[in-house]
Amino acid sequence: MTAEGARPDPPADVTVEPATPGDRLDVLRVLDAAMLSTDAATVDDRIDAGDALVARSARTGGVVGALVAVRPDPDRLHVDAVAVRRARRGEGIGAALVAAALDRGASDPAVAAVTATFDADLRGFYEGLGFAVEASGCGRSSGRVWVDDN
Repeated sequence: MTAEGARPDPPADVTVEPATPGDRLDVLRVLDAAMLSTDAATVDDRIDAGDALVARSARTGGVVGALVAVRPDPDRLHVDAVAVRRARRGEGIGAALVAAALDRGASDPAVAAVTATFDADLRGFYEGLGFAVEASGCGRSSGRVWVDDN
């Protein structure tokens, strides 16, 4: 992996794990509350593939954050949506979700790169996680982390 540095851990009271079919509604609610447009069929497909993650409160068992990654190419894992419940933002949960997606990409031999497209004001967030950022010229940026140096 070319991204240097330790991956951020979630807060002590949160675990990050693959989403299960039982998490579907919570994932959709977290993404909807953040005004992200990921449809239910995509969420179902990504849960089945193991490419959807949840951040879960250890105290309540409730989903406090979610990440959905898609595979636009067989060798690329793309962070399609990541969101954290408003009351839990700023605690490092989003960073832990993205870091877990990077780990997912690194553990899958078919994945050569993990990518994301995001608003320009999130550039520092993604750079801090090791993404190389490219401006798109339309107020959005894209980042890419190479998983395999070959």
